[in-house]
Amino acid sequence: MIDLPNNLHIAVLMGGWANERPVSLMSGEGVAKALEERGHRVTRIDMDRRVAARIAEAAPDVVFNALHGVPGEDGTVQGMLELMGVPYTHSGVATSVIAIDKQLTKQALVPHGIPMPGGRIVKSAELFERDPMPRPYVLKPVNEGSSVGVAIVTEGGNYGNPIAREAKGPWQEFRELLAEPYIKGREMTAAVIDFPEGPRALAVTELKPKSGFYDFDAKYTDGMTDHICPAEIPQNIERLCLEYALKAHKVLGCRGTSRTDFRWDEEQGEDGLFVLETNTQPGMTPLSLVPEQARYAGFEYGELCEMIVAAALRDHAAKVGGDG
Repeated sequence: MIDLPNNLHIAVLMGGWANERPVSLMSGEGVAKALEERGHRVTRIDMDRRVAARIAEAAPDVVFNALHGVPGEDGTVQGMLELMGVPYTHSGVATSVIAIDKQLTKQALVPHGIPMPGGRIVKSAELFERDPMPRPYVLKPVNEGSSVGVAIVTEGGNYGNPIAREAKGPWQEFRELLAEPYIKGREMTAAVIDFPEGPRALAVTELKPKSGFYDFDAKYTDGMTDHICPAEIPQNIERLCLEYALKAHKVLGCRGTSRTDFRWDEEQGEDGLFVLETNTQPGMTPLSLVPEQARYAGFEYGELCEMIVAAALRDHAAKVGGDG
């Protein structure tokens, strides 16, 4: 099914200096081992400021971008690889610029009928004077992933009212934050993978943290969250999740794979389903959701890695052919 030579030279780009560095290192090492087991020569590159020179020196057939967060997921690394003329996995420059920015993502997806929570950008300093909207609401960085820096501000919470300057939260780390209404209910996600015949949404997984909400620790600490795949939800909600995930993938122009996250207030039925974000470079760790859904759909981890590489090479060949 995967039209790929079995002796490619693949550079796996991982690490970097974003908040998600540890996750990227886990993703990258998993990918590197899986590709080696499938007969490929792999060069591991922990990204530093000499990354362009190191990639040029390695001269790989393709780069597997296993970075998470800025600058590996926001179009910066993608632009560098475009200038170098090196094929690379996952989404391109424009898609990465939009999808990493939660506000730009809303502007791209909502006009296409994809429901997302309302919200607005607020200066962190304003939060110490007044709430930007009625409680409960969510505060999150505009361009971070893996629930880094997310705070849920409730009526009786311990942040104070208004939020106290000394209270620990994302307002101490980021000058601006995105404020959104809090959507109660269930947390779900759906992965999309590019096949030769086009992208396909795989499944819906429900995420049940054993305490609190699905934050960074809950995502990457074994045993802290139950993954229910496939989610035990009504057929119409499952259908909508798959439809919205596939549409988001297409509208944003994602490539290789993406993962779209949802909140669903079951008391509101279909009207209670909202897309939170689309992740263009979802995790590839042992606890990550895309590999889990791929297994459910019948694809082993190594196969999934090769499918993502194959999508990159197809896209590069089409681009080079178009330029000619």
